[in-house]
Amino acid sequence: MFHSYAAIGDSFTEGVGDELPDGTVRGWADFVALGLAAAAHEPVRYANLAIRGRKLGPIVDEQLEAAIRLRPEVISFNGGGNDMLRPRMPEERVAGRFRQAVHRIRDEGIHVLMLSGANPTDHLPLGRVFDARGARLTAALVDLAELPGVTFVDNFNDRGLRDIRYWSPDKLHLNSLGHARVASNVLSALGIPVPEEWGVAEVAAAPPGPRSRNTAAYYREFVLPWVGRRLTGRSSGDGRVAKRPTLEPLDAAR
Repeated sequence: MFHSYAAIGDSFTEGVGDELPDGTVRGWADFVALGLAAAAHEPVRYANLAIRGRKLGPIVDEQLEAAIRLRPEVISFNGGGNDMLRPRMPEERVAGRFRQAVHRIRDEGIHVLMLSGANPTDHLPLGRVFDARGARLTAALVDLAELPGVTFVDNFNDRGLRDIRYWSPDKLHLNSLGHARVASNVLSALGIPVPEEWGVAEVAAAPPGPRSRNTAAYYREFVLPWVGRRLTGRSSGDGRVAKRPTLEPLDAAR
């Protein structure tokens, strides 16, 4: 049982797609902190340093040591999704930096919760290209799961999670149902019960959603702005800071 938890990563870990009424985002890492607290029957201190749009290099350079300095009992680590969406992906370098980060956390005696991201490629333009990259990156790192002090949660190969019901309108980020399913994958990997009120099992048992189609409106609203940011060197995370930079008990009422 862990009583302090820090998360690092990009939009997947920040919680983009699971927006709350006040405009903030929640996400699977928040759910995991709540699940840990429910199982422990006491508050769990939780920090989330993830920032949307970050490639793996900045995640490691800007977030890793900051998370280690918090001295949590467990750090969740995911990254590489934004690297996969670039025209070229230096796969060996990305895998190498990911591997170094996992060993760095272990060397500090902190448990590593290593996640692959959810796979959106059934719904994206050029999805087959991104799917192949993600599969190769996941396969290149899976041996880390055998190390002591590492728990690996393979969301990329969770076929059910590809269902359109779990994705937000941009088809790149999970919605609240998707984030809850990822959290259930994490808690199950840790041997911690998934709260029934999340409804994860009920949603999974329901019929699959309709086949995804990318309309002209979808391209105008989501794809073209994304391309524009790439061409101008901008990121959705520019100017943003971590939503929970220190270890604090999570407000269960949210």
